[in-house]
Amino acid sequence: MADFKQHQQQFAAHIRNPVSNPAPEGIEDRRMAIYRELFFNNVEGFLSNTFPVLKSIISQDDWLAMAKDFFSRHACETPLFSEISQEFIDYLQNERESQPHDPSFMLELAHYEWIEMAVAISDEDQGLPAADPNGDLLRQHPLLSPVMRNLSYQFPVHKISPDFQPQQIPDEMTHLVVFRNRQDEVRFLEINAVTQQLIEILKQNPNATGLDAVRMIAEALQHPDPDVIMTAGENLLYDLRHKDIIIGTAV
Repeated sequence: MADFKQHQQQFAAHIRNPVSNPAPEGIEDRRMAIYRELFFNNVEGFLSNTFPVLKSIISQDDWLAMAKDFFSRHACETPLFSEISQEFIDYLQNERESQPHDPSFMLELAHYEWIEMAVAISDEDQGLPAADPNGDLLRQHPLLSPVMRNLSYQFPVHKISPDFQPQQIPDEMTHLVVFRNRQDEVRFLEINAVTQQLIEILKQNPNATGLDAVRMIAEALQHPDPDVIMTAGENLLYDLRHKDIIIGTAV
């Protein structure tokens, strides 16, 4: 059994990095090549599907080199193919050595693309507590969609493409909500810092009414005419519900 385990580890090590790890004895290279190609192509395929924008803005050689480095070096802690992209984010953050040709926004862009995939497959909306989809958002507690993500980035990651690659960090942060609507379509909404703060207040204060949350915003802004903030806040709550970012009120 020990010999089989050693043989298996040697087999896997060779598939991950054939340059540094010789194949087990007695297996012709033609057969090993099939496994090498099959395993790497599967992993690279998942990365390509999850990070299409990142792949499109760097050269094919650089993309393949990064995918191969991830494949050979990173020890995934999950057997699920759907979580390979999350493991790739961990690799970018903690293991990969940055290269001179790396875009300065690369990690943020990768995170944003991963979030889109994570929201698309999330099952956090299963078994939700009872909610009134037409409840009073001011006098009751608004419920945020459990598959909504409230995000901030230094770069406008939702705009990056082969034709738009900012070289300098903008003066203002980019705030985004990534969510899945009732038609199971993943959408994003660019928001301002006030909207982000309102969403975060609702998220962190499960017993707060919509009116409580808007008042907190008004106090923080110290606006000379609080009624303006209250009216804007009410309109914002109903707009967020219309977009399925708020799914209703607690009952």
